[in-house]
Amino acid sequence: MSENWRKAGWAGAAIGVIAAGAAAGVAVERITVGRGIRRKARLALDAAGDYGALRGTEGTCRAEDGTELYYEVDDLDPPSPSGKRRPRRKGPAPATVVFCHGYCLSQDSWHFQRAALRGVVRSVYWDQRSHGRSARGLAQADGEPVTIDQLGRDLKAVIDAAAPEGPLVLVGHSMGGMTVMALAEQFPELVRERVLGVALVGTSSGRLDEVTYGLPSIGQGAVRRLLPGVLKALGSQVELVERGRRATADLFAGMIKLYSFGSREVDPGVARFAERLIEATPIDVVAEFYPAFQTHDKSAALQRFAELPVTVVAGDRDMITPAAHSVAIKEELPAAELVVLEETGHLMMLERPEIVTGLLTGLLARAGAVPAPTNVGAHGRRTAGSAAQPGR
Repeated sequence: MSENWRKAGWAGAAIGVIAAGAAAGVAVERITVGRGIRRKARLALDAAGDYGALRGTEGTCRAEDGTELYYEVDDLDPPSPSGKRRPRRKGPAPATVVFCHGYCLSQDSWHFQRAALRGVVRSVYWDQRSHGRSARGLAQADGEPVTIDQLGRDLKAVIDAAAPEGPLVLVGHSMGGMTVMALAEQFPELVRERVLGVALVGTSSGRLDEVTYGLPSIGQGAVRRLLPGVLKALGSQVELVERGRRATADLFAGMIKLYSFGSREVDPGVARFAERLIEATPIDVVAEFYPAFQTHDKSAALQRFAELPVTVVAGDRDMITPAAHSVAIKEELPAAELVVLEETGHLMMLERPEIVTGLLTGLLARAGAVPAPTNVGAHGRRTAGSAAQPGR
C-alpha cells in the first residue's frame, strides 16, 4: 500500500470516528485475526440481524430550499392485508411522537424504540437532510453552510406533512435534540399549542466547542484548531477518503465501538449495526455538518419547554456530548427529569434499549400521549451491568 493510500486510510478512519462523534488520538488494540475472517464475520452479522429493517408508510416533503426530506409513519391502525389504509377512527387526532436522529445516523437508529412502540402510539421517523433516504441539501450544493436553525425548519416541514394536526411529543438524539431546540426557538406557537412533552437524549444546548472527545489536555487545542480545516480538505477528496475508510474497516469498527458505547458487553450485532449506519454517511456530508455544532447555542430556547414534561437522558461515558451537557439542560429546566445511564456511551438508545424505551414510555404517560400504565413490546436485550442513576 502506498504512503498516500495509507494516509488516506487513517484519515478516513479518523473521520469515521468523528461521524460517530469521536476524534483522533485513540489507542486501538492490536488486531490478531485475519482480515478475511473478520470480513466474513461482519457479513454474517449483517445477515443474522434485522436491525434497521422496520418500515412504515413512506412519505416525502420539501424543505424551504426544495430539499426532499424522507419520513415514515407508524400508525395506530396499520394497513390491511390488502395494503389499503383502514379509515381513521372518529374523534380527535391521536398524539404523534416525532423521532429525530443524530449526526451521521438515520431514522433506523431508533430501531428498538420503534419495535417497542408499534401499535402503542402514532410515530413519525424521518431522515435529516443529506442523511439516510433524504436527499442531499440543495442549499449546501449552492454553497450555503448547514445550520442547526435550518434543521429546525426541516423538522417543521416534516411535521406539517406527516402530523399536520393533533398533539406532538418530540424526541431527539444528539443532533436531533438540537434540531428540536431549533424548532422551538423559531416556532414557539407550535410548541405552545401542540407539544405535550419532549425527550432530549445524549444532546447539548451549546458549548460543544469545549468538548475534549476524551483527549488528553495536551492535544485538545490542536484538534480544535485543525479539525475544521482537515474535514474541509478531506470533504473535497471524497473518493480517495471513502476508499481509505474501506481499507481501514477494522480500525474504523474498533473506534466506533469505543466512542459509541460505554460497555464492553454490547451485542456484536448492535455494534455492527451502528457501524453500518455511520459508514453510510459520505465524508463530504460529515464535513458539511461539523461546523454547525461549534456555533450551536440554544440554551435560551430551552425555556420554550419550561411548562412541559421533559426527560433528559445522558450516558456517563459519553465522550461526544458528555453528561455535563445534560446537567446543563437540567439547570435550565429544573422540573425536567434527568437520568444518567451508567456504563453507557453516546448511542444509548442502541446500547440500553430497554431503559431508554422505558423512559420514553414514562414520558408519554406523563404527557398524556398514552394511557398509564402502558405495556410495550419487546425491544432488545439488557446487557449485564446496565443501570440508571437518577439525575441531580
